[in-house]
Amino acid sequence: MPGAHLTGANLTGANLTGANLTGANLTGANLKSADLFGADLREANLTGANLTGANLKSADLFGADLREANLSRAYLGRANLRDADLRDANLESAGLAGANLTDANLTGANLTDANLTRFDLTGANLTRADRSGP
Repeated sequence: MPGAHLTGANLTGANLTGANLTGANLTGANLKSADLFGADLREANLTGANLTGANLKSADLFGADLREANLSRAYLGRANLRDADLRDANLESAGLAGANLTDANLTGANLTDANLTRFDLTGANLTRADRSGP
């Protein structure tokens, strides 16, 4: 569904494994607990989307707009977040092991208790990001 318009859609718990959502408009969509393993979300607009507990393992989020998105407890292991806009996103307790955050904008993002092991932050903007936790 490249370029799909799913603004405000309720996709709670949906199985979107490997889905092609390149350039999709998912502004304010509810993707709580959705399975997006390996999904292609390049350049997708996920502004204000609820991705709480979603599985985004190995998803391609290159250049995605995730401003103010709720990614708390989401699993983003090995996800490609290169050039993603994560300004003011909630990544509390998110699993980011092995994620590529090269040149991502994390200004004001909440990274409290996020798993930040084995990931690439080259060029990432962490201005005002909350990195507190153990």
